[in-house]
Amino acid sequence: MKKVEAIIRKSKFDEVKKALHQIEVNFFSYWDVTGVGNEKQGHVYRGIAYSTSDIQRRYLSIVVSDEFLERTVNTLLESAYTGNVGDGKIFVSDVINAYRIRTKENGQAGIN
Repeated sequence: MKKVEAIIRKSKFDEVKKALHQIEVNFFSYWDVTGVGNEKQGHVYRGIAYSTSDIQRRYLSIVVSDEFLERTVNTLLESAYTGNVGDGKIFVSDVINAYRIRTKENGQAGIN
């Protein structure tokens, strides 16, 4: 099992969620987060300069079987893409075990 963590633009969240559901990744958690990125310039709106160093993003946490890893990552890469600085990051790590509290199932059965 793998844990896929993705930090994406909030504006792309609905598209990403729909794409994940289409490949049958139906359970994941997400949070609104603030981070600091590579973009250093500010924006000016109505004569007032705003810093863009603090960036509002959405953080997704997805646990998938090894067989679903590649299609999950590819789906995130495609659906979260804009081609601009700040599209986000994806991190993949190993999951030792997963448990479903209600049924006490673990392993692969614990995430499906």
